[in-house]
Amino acid sequence: AGCCRCAAPRRTTIAASNMKKILVIEDEPEMRRNLATILRMEHFHPLSAENGRVGVELARKEKPDVILCDVMMPELDGYGVIAELRANPATAAIPFIFLTAKGEKPDVRAGMNLGADDYLTKPVTKADLLAAIRSRLERAAQQAAEFKPNFESAKPLEEALGLSPRVAEVLLWMTQGKTNSEIATILGNSESTVKKQVLEIFEKLGVETRTAASLRAIEVLNSPAARRST
Repeated sequence: AGCCRCAAPRRTTIAASNMKKILVIEDEPEMRRNLATILRMEHFHPLSAENGRVGVELARKEKPDVILCDVMMPELDGYGVIAELRANPATAAIPFIFLTAKGEKPDVRAGMNLGADDYLTKPVTKADLLAAIRSRLERAAQQAAEFKPNFESAKPLEEALGLSPRVAEVLLWMTQGKTNSEIATILGNSESTVKKQVLEIFEKLGVETRTAASLRAIEVLNSPAARRST
């Protein structure tokens, strides 16, 4: 049986702020509504997007706890969605579950290669859907307990990566998902200067993307020495 039929949502006294946010990116209206109803009945806070482009924007704005995403959609397909989210440090770590009728092995492999955490094929039972969501939430909670990077100072980045103070500050803000324009405003630089500093970071760290540089920075900022520094 699929997850397409369910009763009206029960009343709940759980505050919305305490509910885990689950973003559903699905272009089929009935499926989107039914998934949202199931999630609401299980005391989750569902967010809905009717296509991939809206889904990416909503993920960046809301930072959901888990994302459920169809593959074949207008505007931007599921593979495009996960590629954009994984390329942005602010959304790269959000658990991502593909939920789609494309269940052949090559499709599953393609999704996993892009960084999906799970791949559920339609029709999916309510039990399997909820089990996948809760498994990802539990794993994220375990990782969060060990993940406490200190973003208060760029000093650890200077010392560990051999960067100048100014360039280390650029990396610190880049790791928090800021764009070149935003970093320029924060630091009082021109955007062209920040762009040059970002390229300097890439060369110094031997990486080619902002995500790779940010992951390297997070390793440093999450170290015991960085957590102790102020």
